[in-house]
Amino acid sequence: MRVHARLLATAALCFALSIAAPAQQPQSPPPQQPPSQQPPPAQPPAGQRPIIRSGVNFVSVDVIVTDKKTGEVVLDMAQDDFEVREDKKPQKVDTFDLIKIDALSAPSAPREIRSTFDEETEARQPNVRLFILLLDDYHVRRGSDLAVRKPLVDFISNQLAPQDMVAIMYPLTPVSAITFTRNRDSMIAAVNHFEGRKGLYEPRNEFEERYAYYPVQTVENIRNDVTLGALRGAAVKLGGMREGRKSIIFVSEGFTSTVPIQINDPVAAMPRAGNRAQPGQEVNDPRADSQKFFNQADLMGRLREVYDTFNRNNTSIYAVDPRGLATFEYDINQGVGLESDRQNLQASIDSLRILADNTDGRAIVNRNDLAAGMKQIIRDASGYYLLGYTSASAPTDGKFHSIDVRVKRPNVEVRARKGYWAYTAEDAARAAAPPKAGPPPAIANALNSIAAPSKSGHAARFWTGTDQSPDGKARVTFVWEGLPAPAQEGARAQETAAKVNLTVTAADGSTIFRGPVAAEAPAEATATAAPSATVTFPAAPGQIEMRMVVESSRGQIIDSTTQSLTVPDYTKTQVSFGTPRVYRARTVREAMLVRNNPDAVPTAIREFSRAERILVRVDAYASGGKPEVTARLLNRAGASMADMPLQAAEGKPYLIDFPLAALAAGEYLIELNAKTASGTAQELVGFRVGS
Repeated sequence: MRVHARLLATAALCFALSIAAPAQQPQSPPPQQPPSQQPPPAQPPAGQRPIIRSGVNFVSVDVIVTDKKTGEVVLDMAQDDFEVREDKKPQKVDTFDLIKIDALSAPSAPREIRSTFDEETEARQPNVRLFILLLDDYHVRRGSDLAVRKPLVDFISNQLAPQDMVAIMYPLTPVSAITFTRNRDSMIAAVNHFEGRKGLYEPRNEFEERYAYYPVQTVENIRNDVTLGALRGAAVKLGGMREGRKSIIFVSEGFTSTVPIQINDPVAAMPRAGNRAQPGQEVNDPRADSQKFFNQADLMGRLREVYDTFNRNNTSIYAVDPRGLATFEYDINQGVGLESDRQNLQASIDSLRILADNTDGRAIVNRNDLAAGMKQIIRDASGYYLLGYTSASAPTDGKFHSIDVRVKRPNVEVRARKGYWAYTAEDAARAAAPPKAGPPPAIANALNSIAAPSKSGHAARFWTGTDQSPDGKARVTFVWEGLPAPAQEGARAQETAAKVNLTVTAADGSTIFRGPVAAEAPAEATATAAPSATVTFPAAPGQIEMRMVVESSRGQIIDSTTQSLTVPDYTKTQVSFGTPRVYRARTVREAMLVRNNPDAVPTAIREFSRAERILVRVDAYASGGKPEVTARLLNRAGASMADMPLQAAEGKPYLIDFPLAALAAGEYLIELNAKTASGTAQELVGFRVGS
């Protein structure tokens, strides 16, 4: 039966990877609400390991020292007070740092997290603490969720420092959807929407519908797998963000391996239907006892996988049991025997202790004062020692090596990571190998230009190009395209761009252009049409500075940025290109409109789908007439893939019209080459093809 249940659990989990699970909670919400996307796999990404050493054999260990009587962190220790042993062998401490973080050391207004770049940048700051709050609704009962809300809200409101970063997730939250925030209002809203579902098997999404009609034991096995997988994924996420201490606050009533017969209904979604077990009945069957033993051994193995992952990623679990001082595991109306109830209650508490104790965290269990335990989480993350040593044995066996840290001072408690996983010989060789040569600088710059501004928190995309006007002078074309505003705090985040106030100044400070560039309604309005506008103005050769201030339709400033541009002197170059102008066409008619309109407004976007066409229009100049121009398609490494046809009519720019259906998803470049007897010129246009 156990093997059959495991196969069913695995099948359901595999199906979960191929569907998008709707929101796990019915309420609507803030960004940190249960996801409506694809649930995560039960395993973290393969091969992803944290950076915990600055060399192949250098090991860093964070150590918390607390007073046994008061529980306060001791911060006056010296390097000589510590002794470190690896596999029971003494090690010499090479580096010693005291990490002390408090709210007073933070700036009054920390940076708002509006993008992945902000998240990664801020996570590396030394005074920032990282927390993931995992609300395990699969293993929290109704009622317990209400009891834990106030301690969690108090923790967010009163214990977190302004610079701290927190992500809130559920068991079905994909790792890719874990986002950090400093917005306490959204955190509190997410906590207030937390709803426990332990023992409730009514499906709420397509993933759960696939196994709702399995026996309760099978459903509980699947829920255990999903939650343990979420823990491992969260640890990998934190491990990849930075070195040093990170914490996961795990709100859960723990795990049990065997469901009592009174609630092990044949169909989980139909309580008591077909269950003939009598209230209070205890099973005295050696086969059942044997099955229970193997179930528990299997659960212990999966818990070991979890805390091994946490140790690899230098992350701690703080398990918070919302039941407080619990006396029973099941309700009296469920009819579970007292002995089974006692055993499962103890097993669930022990599972939380195992996870916390083996990850250098704490288990806040069997206590009604959860707030005091939550304060200890902040104390542990606010003051600790970071020791570093070079392993004397220099292992490259890929195995786990234990670490034991002791101090010479009496009456203190020492907590440190249990050990680390050594590199394999192949890993060590790969780490010591010289870095592979990257693409040439020109290709790297072209690929960097693909980055989508929509992922960096801006309200608009900008494109600026230069070409030669009919009178031979240089001119600048400026284009902006509106973007959906980031889903962040306040009403301001809901504004969209309607106008850009553009100011252009020369190197001597003189004004070249100043004025609004307002969006006009598109000729053919569509539901997906985004506001955009363009302006062209003459400019003398040399460096210019452009300042763009984005306003909403209500006149509020929602974004601003600056950009530098060097305007070329087309009269003094032997061979040169104007800036290539890129267009996208979703239909044949759109492509025809671009082809027939030399003044069509180019797009600032560089990411396309395979169902679209990319069109590129470019001017080439030479002192002795029109140069010979060729085009090639390159892969992201700069290798040639194919020649691209160029269309050229007398007195008009060169045109490339290229369908993307034949390209796989990835990054590509269009290489333009111009040649005359007196010189050559080259331009690169990078773009990305999605699915």
